[in-house]
Formats: sequence, C-alpha cells, structure tokens
Amino acid sequence: MGNLLARHAVYKPNKLAVVFEDKRLTFDEFNKSVNRLANALLDMGVKKGDKISTLLPNCLEILEIYWAAAKIGAVSVPLSTLLLGKGLKSLLDDSDSVALFTNHSFVTTVDEIRLELKKIKSERFIITDSSDTIGYTDYHVIKAKASNRNPNIINSGNDPYNIIYSSGTTGEPKGIVLTHYIRCLYGSFFSSTFRMTPESVIMHTGAIIFNGAFVTFMPSMYLGVPFILHKQFSVDEFIASVEKEKVTHVIMVPAQLIAIMNSPKFSFKALESIEMICSVGAPLHKEYKDELNKRLPGRFYELYGLTEGFLTILDKYDADRKSGSVGIPMPLYDMRICDDNGKDLPVGEVGEIVGRGPTLMTEYYKRPDLTEKAIKDGWLFTGDMGYVDKEGFLFLVDRKKDMIITGGVNVYPKDIEEVIVQHPDVMEVAVFGVQNEKWGEIPIAAITLKKPDSISSDALKQWINEHVGAKFQRVHDVLIMKEFPRNVAGKILKRVLRDDYSASHK
Repeated sequence: MGNLLARHAVYKPNKLAVVFEDKRLTFDEFNKSVNRLANALLDMGVKKGDKISTLLPNCLEILEIYWAAAKIGAVSVPLSTLLLGKGLKSLLDDSDSVALFTNHSFVTTVDEIRLELKKIKSERFIITDSSDTIGYTDYHVIKAKASNRNPNIINSGNDPYNIIYSSGTTGEPKGIVLTHYIRCLYGSFFSSTFRMTPESVIMHTGAIIFNGAFVTFMPSMYLGVPFILHKQFSVDEFIASVEKEKVTHVIMVPAQLIAIMNSPKFSFKALESIEMICSVGAPLHKEYKDELNKRLPGRFYELYGLTEGFLTILDKYDADRKSGSVGIPMPLYDMRICDDNGKDLPVGEVGEIVGRGPTLMTEYYKRPDLTEKAIKDGWLFTGDMGYVDKEGFLFLVDRKKDMIITGGVNVYPKDIEEVIVQHPDVMEVAVFGVQNEKWGEIPIAAITLKKPDSISSDALKQWINEHVGAKFQRVHDVLIMKEFPRNVAGKILKRVLRDDYSASHK
C-alpha cells in the first residue's frame, strides 16, 4: 500500500490529494509530509511489524499516520475515541502497541493508564496538536527534523496493514488482522464496484477509524483522486461540501442518511454531483431506501459486510426492484445460507449467512480459538441471519444474537422495526428483547422522534401493535429517547439498551 502515494507523487504531483478543513494538499505535498512522519518513526526505533495505535478524532494527522505506517511496514491500530481507561489499556496491551498517537482531548484518559503500558516507551506517547503538553512527544517537531525522502522499506502483500478492533456490540472486541493485499483489493474492488474513475471526488464525514471508511479511503489512493475528510458529521456541512467540491462518492451510516433526508436544506440541485451514496454499518430500513431512491434516483448502493472479510453489494441498478435486499456477493466471493449444523438451506429459508472471498481476514489477533470458531474450512460464519430469493439476492433478517425467542417463537427485531419506521413521527427505532418469566423474552422498542413530544409512548405502542403482522411481534414497552447509545461507527448499541432497560426494570 505504501507504494501508491509515492507513485501518485511522481505521476500527478500537483493533483489535489487530501482536504481537511482549510488544508488542501497535493500528492507531492502529502507524500513529503507522510515521508517525514515515516522517517521520524524509524528514527524513534519503530520497526517493520510494530503496532502503532491512534486515539484520535478525524484529522489530517491520522491520514498521515495510516500512510506512514504503510510505507515502513508498521501496523496501524485505530482505536475508538469512546474508549475509557481500562478498555483503552486492554486494547493497547492486546495489540502489542509500541506507540500511541493522541491529542489534548484524550490526555487525561491516557494519563490514567500510561504507567501501566509497559510496551510503549515514554517518548512514543505522541501528541498531534499541543506542543506544551508535559510527557508527550510533539508530532510536528519530530516530523520537522526528519527527511522527506521515501523510506526504503520493502513490504509484501502478506504483511499486516492494520488491526481493526470489532465494535464489541455483541461481546468483547477482537483484533481483526487485515493485510496489505486485502487493503489493495479494497482499492481495486470497490473502485470498480462503485464505478469510480480517475475524475471522481470522494468525501467522508463519519469516523475514519471504522472499517467502513476504508471502503472509499482505499479507492481514493488507488485511483489517485481527492479525498475530503470532515472533522465530524454535520448535515449542513455535508450538503455544502458536496455542492462546492462536486463530490461524486460518499459512504454513510443509516443515521447520517436519515438526518440528511430530514434536513430542510436537502435538495436535488445541491446533491446532483453525487454518483454513489452507499449505506453501510447497519441495515437501512426499506422505508428510507425507497425515499432516498425517489429523491436521489440512480445513486443508492448498500453494502452488507463484516470487517472479517465477507460482503454483498446492492447495486444502484437493482436498488428499486430489490429494495428489501442487501444485494449479492461481489465477483470472486461465495455465499451460503446454513442451518445450525452447517448444512445448506434452500431458497427462501432463513439461516446463518456464511461466506468466503479474497478479503477474508488473516486471523483474530492472538486468538486462534476465536478464529477457528469464525472460519471453518475457509468459510466465515457471520452470526447474521438471512435468506436468498430465487435470483440469489440476500435478504438480511437479523443478527443471530439479536433474535428474540418469545413463547417458543423466533421473532426478528428487524421485522418489527420495518413496521415502526413507517409511523410519520418516528425518526429511528431499535427493537431488542429482554428476559421475561412467562414468555422467555419480550420485545421492547426504543424510538427517537422527528419532533419532541409529537406522540406519547402509549399511543405509539398502540399503533405499533395494531400494525405488526402477528401477535408475537407486539411490543411490550416503548421507550422514547433523545438519542441512542452508539459506537464510533454510528451503530446503535442494542446491548446497552437491553442492559439499561433490564437494570431499570428489576
């Protein structure tokens, strides 16, 4: 991966490479800046194969860290900015990190644990935005002292490029190891799938540390096109940037798409340059897919996938006729639907989604036991439930662990959610199950509203239970919330909702 930036610096030195806030760097400028960081790391004793972690929000520096690591064969480990002391220490230790990049916002968090981190030398706590912070090495000072020449490190496709920790939405985070080869395939496969060209302009407004960001980040460098990164998501800034920069490709989580569609500034004219708007990270309910296809026709894609390496794509030309689906596997990927014994199920029957393909992870870092459970005979068992229609299109039902068993009947939260989002007052919904002595489990619906106090929980519960398709899908309670607990990728944390509800209703 490290060769790509150097290549573009030679063949298109003056082309715009990255944009962050008021900074606009050409490929030549960006390459030289990355080289300085790469050489500074080598001067500090960081070697090929060493793990370097980031605890940073979206910033220009994190882009430089990713590419500097690629050039010297170090392994970048982006960590969630939502981590607290013990959780942060656990992942830094688990990943064997020898350096940590952070900024002033997280100094207090890091200081709580830094003396316990035996593998990170004191000079390798590096701060990106504050030169007078005691005990931290200044990012820009070490860069200024280093050479801007390309470091002469040879990397192979099998070398690890980064370790992405799973979100932990269904358990303890696991370190997913992805190689240079896999990330190169992200560049070539996704640029082809999403019809990107050397004239494309790519923008990202979500967290750059979650794996979905690499779906457009890698193609931007593969093709050598501008990559515009926002500090954080803002509906107004998103719409303004698309219009100003003539953005062609964006990838977003459902919450961002819903916010854009509900914005008074949403207009076809402002967003007409977009050629791809891809939903990723969690299912976008059919109600919203249909609305987006109506208001921005011929642009919507959906990606269902796991960081571990299997995915399907709903292409923009199938988005209307298969709006309930998450598409089909890309070329060179295979998919099966299996029962609990691993046997294939026929068309239309719900089972576990099992897949394989060339971007399959190397392993869960240092966890051969978990790797063996997830990958059997080269097939990744996803833990997600779904079925295929007679044309082979995948329809996602739910996560296996989110399924609710009430009175002995399997209830899939997504089926109930698809009904609830049709209510005109509902913005977002998450349905989850809690323990119940009589029924085993019962469904609970958590809701956010488009306008505060537009409907009561009792009235909404009555409406839901009148509109669901079966008695066992009726919800036992409705929680109206100001906002959902989310991970850094924007996924709603049903586990937190479930635990909080259970604790408050003992």
